[in-house]
Amino acid sequence: MTPVFLFLLFFSLTAVPPGLTDDLGERDLSMSVSEVIEKVNEGVSTRLTYGDIVPNLKRNAVPCTATGCKWPKTGRYVWIPVSISSSYSTNEQNVITRTLVSFHQSTCIRFMWKTEQDRDYLYFFSGSGCWSYLGRQGGRQQVSLRRNGCLFTDTVQHEVLHALGFHHEQVRSDRDNHVRILTENIQEGREHNFNKVKTNNLGTPYDFDSVMHYSKFAFSKNGKPTILAKRDPNRDFGQSTSMTANDIARVNKLYQC
Repeated sequence: MTPVFLFLLFFSLTAVPPGLTDDLGERDLSMSVSEVIEKVNEGVSTRLTYGDIVPNLKRNAVPCTATGCKWPKTGRYVWIPVSISSSYSTNEQNVITRTLVSFHQSTCIRFMWKTEQDRDYLYFFSGSGCWSYLGRQGGRQQVSLRRNGCLFTDTVQHEVLHALGFHHEQVRSDRDNHVRILTENIQEGREHNFNKVKTNNLGTPYDFDSVMHYSKFAFSKNGKPTILAKRDPNRDFGQSTSMTANDIARVNKLYQC
């Protein structure tokens, strides 16, 4: 690809009609991103782990970014081809596009339209819920954003961060220093969503405000908290509506921006 071609791709991807709102339709502002995803994914037939991650059965529990699932970097940027299903309306496609462009503003991630030469790419479509694979899988990699329920900035950023290789905040390897998991309040059969993962925390602090953090009532069976902050049990969290400075810093550290 020539620099001019990449520039044209970048320009076309950032050319979102002015005045377009980030979200479509009515949004319950009291719901966190994890609560939105949990609600939309109720009854989803696709096998999911941690609420919205499609497991790769060919990989073990080693963090995927240590086994080749990062997207490749060319020069200063990580160019990731994307394709958006034509089943979305123009406004719906623009919500996804605008959210992708938000990564351009603060990281070295650059999303571009897929060409015939691109083998590995992200394919955004309206599936049965909100879900993604963890890190680069190879070939056409699906990211499901259901038309009715998933098209919000925080939800799209959350699923894209999964595709970049990032897990949920409350399962990171040092989480026991910061939160307590109340298994007695978790829905039966959903306990695995809280299993700790051997994550690479990239030297960044635990972030209660991360767009990747569950709410304190995630997967609750009785309306009581499933996650409590150790230092302040009354603290609320998981309410971010967009990536935090820590979320951005992790992307930049992982991809050496």
